[in-house]
Amino acid sequence: MGGGGQQTEPGEPASGKAKGVYTWEEVQSHCSRNDQWLVVDRKVYNITQWAKRHPGGSRVIGHYAGEDATEAFTAFHPDLKFVQKFLKPLLIGELAATEPSQDRDKNAALVQDFETLRDQVEKNGLFRAQPLFFFLHLSHIILIEALGWLIVSMWGTGWILTLLCSVLLATAQSQAGWLQHDFGHLSVFKKSSWNHLVHKFVIGHLKGASANWWNHRHFQHHAKPNIFTKDPDINMLNVFVLGQTQPVEAMGPPLLIPVYFYMQIMKTMISRRDWVDLAWSLSYYFRFFSCYIPLYGVFGSLALMFFVRFLESHWFVWVTQMNHIPMDIDHEKHRDWLTMQLQSTCNIEQSFFNDWFSGHLNFQIEHHLFPTMPRHNYHLVAQQVRALCEKHGIPYRVKTLWRGFADIVTSLKSSGDLWLDAYLHK
Repeated sequence: MGGGGQQTEPGEPASGKAKGVYTWEEVQSHCSRNDQWLVVDRKVYNITQWAKRHPGGSRVIGHYAGEDATEAFTAFHPDLKFVQKFLKPLLIGELAATEPSQDRDKNAALVQDFETLRDQVEKNGLFRAQPLFFFLHLSHIILIEALGWLIVSMWGTGWILTLLCSVLLATAQSQAGWLQHDFGHLSVFKKSSWNHLVHKFVIGHLKGASANWWNHRHFQHHAKPNIFTKDPDINMLNVFVLGQTQPVEAMGPPLLIPVYFYMQIMKTMISRRDWVDLAWSLSYYFRFFSCYIPLYGVFGSLALMFFVRFLESHWFVWVTQMNHIPMDIDHEKHRDWLTMQLQSTCNIEQSFFNDWFSGHLNFQIEHHLFPTMPRHNYHLVAQQVRALCEKHGIPYRVKTLWRGFADIVTSLKSSGDLWLDAYLHK
């Protein structure tokens, strides 16, 4: 306890008790699974028990235990006044007046400049969505999917027409993946509840997956991108090693166990008794098989579905990983928000095709810095972000689409060579 304030017991709410004054050293000592404190705007909160009820999952908030979570808190919550009421009962004190606002070695000037940029962006209305954009995007997904079914239902199920149908369905699935991403990040409607509702429809009924499962995994990635044990997107030791550090530290060969993606989602929904997401997901399979079993039979429609998944998964992986795998992948280094995001991601050149093909995730830097910003506004803030990076000497990387794809292969080869050398000479 710092400054003579009273310290609450770990895991207990602070309501009704005197508030303490703490040092960063004391806050950082509360970072275990059963004892978690964090700081938001110099206020110290005990989130140990409440983390289990956190709507985004206990892990994403737990990743900031013992740290300053101000920037992440601001980035993830579009209505800060609303979520503040959940923090109030958890308040146990504040930082001592002699303590800096930033923990560890974070650059206070950079943090302040980024906060100023965010305030300016918000005043310019770049967090307001254009509903017509997302309506048209949803409409073109439904149109493409309907066209795929009409082709084989009207002109037959020959190999060429089936292949064309598969490509159309995979395109619809990929574009639906980008659209559910928008609603999952609360970037379309002002009310979070509306975003959550449409998110369940898009990812559940149009893709056959779970909204809650996606949220709990994806926000961990945004909170701590490319950080071992915290970003689930890089915890792939059962399949392959990533970056420059993991290959050297990995013990033994990868297990090369295939991951049955949608089977895991179903298992997660059932184990958590997430019946709403399960119902939405099952509605997709009911609709798909109702449309295609009369044309292909049971086994034929199953084969069609898996082939579409095969095409879509390649699209998804190449687009999402071209921004991350070639970047810095390492253990937690407790960087400020802008530095952490810029060192773990990069952009792909803008064009109409690149925007559509990647769901505007070619602006991955802007998306990571402002995860609740509607994607059609990324290009409007990109120059300001680049200028801020140049001011503070932070690399702002932009590549061609093909360079991004090639860098995935180059990075994996480099990681594989490091692992082989370490494994053979350990």
